[in-house]
Amino acid sequence: MHRTELADFLRRCRARLGPAEVGLTPGPRRRTPGLRREEVAQLAGMSPDYYTRLEQARGPRPSRQMLTALARALRLTDDERDYLFHLVGEEPPRDRSTSEHVRPGLLRVLDRLYDTPAQVITDWGEVLAQNAMAAALVGDIMGRPPGDRNIVRSFFTRRRDDASGTPGIFPSEEIEEHARLHVATLRAVLAARPDDPGPAGLVAELLSVSAEFAALWEAHEVAVRHSTVKRFTHPVVGTMELDCEVLLSSEHAQRLIVHTARPGSESAERLELLRVVGLQDLAPRG
Repeated sequence: MHRTELADFLRRCRARLGPAEVGLTPGPRRRTPGLRREEVAQLAGMSPDYYTRLEQARGPRPSRQMLTALARALRLTDDERDYLFHLVGEEPPRDRSTSEHVRPGLLRVLDRLYDTPAQVITDWGEVLAQNAMAAALVGDIMGRPPGDRNIVRSFFTRRRDDASGTPGIFPSEEIEEHARLHVATLRAVLAARPDDPGPAGLVAELLSVSAEFAALWEAHEVAVRHSTVKRFTHPVVGTMELDCEVLLSSEHAQRLIVHTARPGSESAERLELLRVVGLQDLAPRG
């Protein structure tokens, strides 16, 4: 592990990014250009102390998951991400599985959607990035451990228990339809990439733990997720009918999911209320 080179690279990447470029409010006047260390740590989902030690060339060796999170937080290109992995003595991710690296351009689009829920997910349900509105609508998925950010896994293993208080729960009469779509989409992905360990492992896991998933899998339905209209029932603002746009990035099998409300509708008013109330709930306390 090249600690000195890693520290210098992280500092330079941090210095070239402004708060607005990553969806953060600039706040008070800054003494130095770029992001603060604690802001990079927040974006990467790590403690400020851990990140500070990396920049001071005295931190522990980051895991592959931590390197992926740092690459995303610092908006690294594919080449820069590979260089980051090499500095730590790790082999960069290859094409054998779905890439977890979100391209900087896609992240910039996500950052600018400040008033509408949007997130980047893989075609098999791994959430790779969320904006604050998406976290307010469906919960802070990026705040979960790295192995617990798949919406299909959560749907079949958590939704019965979480239905009383989790934001973004679908109305009860639509849950079964969403279950069928999750399974049908996953079957299409697995057929297209049978050697990808991500979707293959998820299917094997859910077949072993969810009788509901196993029964739907046996039905052999196939579908691909398209733009549609969804209804979300939020515990604070109520039920909203939102247009769900699915923007594809075929190179990395990733989707940018954007939810909007029709102007002038009751759902638009509730979405605006969510922006005010929901973002207050997500703000740091203390």
